[in-house]
Amino acid sequence: MERSGAIGRCPVQEQRARWERKRARTARELLETERRYQEQLGLVATYFVGILRAKGTLRPAERQTLFGPWELIYGASQELLPYLEGGHWGQGLESFCPHLELYTQFAANAERSRTTLQEQLKKNKRFRRFVRLQEGRPEFGSLHLQDLLPLPLQRLQQYENLVMALAENTGPHSPDHQQLTRAARLISETVQRVHSIGQKQKNDQHLQRIQALLSGRQAKGLTSGRWFLRQGWLLVVPPRGEPRPRMFFLFSDVLLMAKPRPPLHLLQSGTFACRALYPMAQCQLQRVFGHSGGPCGGLLSLSFPHETLLLMCTDQEELLRWHHSLTLAIR
Repeated sequence: MERSGAIGRCPVQEQRARWERKRARTARELLETERRYQEQLGLVATYFVGILRAKGTLRPAERQTLFGPWELIYGASQELLPYLEGGHWGQGLESFCPHLELYTQFAANAERSRTTLQEQLKKNKRFRRFVRLQEGRPEFGSLHLQDLLPLPLQRLQQYENLVMALAENTGPHSPDHQQLTRAARLISETVQRVHSIGQKQKNDQHLQRIQALLSGRQAKGLTSGRWFLRQGWLLVVPPRGEPRPRMFFLFSDVLLMAKPRPPLHLLQSGTFACRALYPMAQCQLQRVFGHSGGPCGGLLSLSFPHETLLLMCTDQEELLRWHHSLTLAIR
């Protein structure tokens, strides 16, 4: 009688073998991608940062704003790679973690870096010619400087995924298990900080854009310190008369209703005048109709201590998005 292939197999040994295969694949991917990452960091450090410093094409402050701690991040990768090549994953990543603050600094500078690049390409002819010349080098393989500048933040996300997988597939009795687990935690915390910085930068962009759209003395400082959630046209339904279109800006704490300035207004055409500011902490929200999911839209009722606002939207999906955003603001 033939013996079953399953007889004699040890489930624990099979699990360990699967862990080891996944660990080996992850370690190989981390090593190969680190080599490529370091190569690209080196290209920017050599052909942009170093030469710009020597030529003086940009002032030191402009160069620092454009590249941030790029050379320090490059140096951290140069320290890490020999550990990875020697198979000392835990030791190498533990030594690398004190450099994670550089990635937080890089993220905090990212928006200023993008703005500086755009400004210098627009107004600095010498810099524009220099960038085109360097990007034309065969080493860059048709990559542009603006494609390479986000590289450290993209790599940080890869670090999180790869180091987490490496830690998860390393047995608890392995000598580098604690080092890898600690490194995975510290990298994940850095990713969260970087994400928060990015969210704040996006919010600041929204606030600046909205502030530029608002005109008049009442509009000054209205967006300062707030978190933007949504904007769009809604119809205000009065007790009597026809619904009136108004632009609404929803923030985390208030709903701003604005009226468009006349298109022929001499100085403020294309802007909005603030008509009312509603505190969301005092709002009670209700959908009067628009529950069926059909295409006909519906009404939202927003009750405040001294006023009830009826808002109409003819698009059902847009109505649901507004209802969701308003609910978030009320919470």
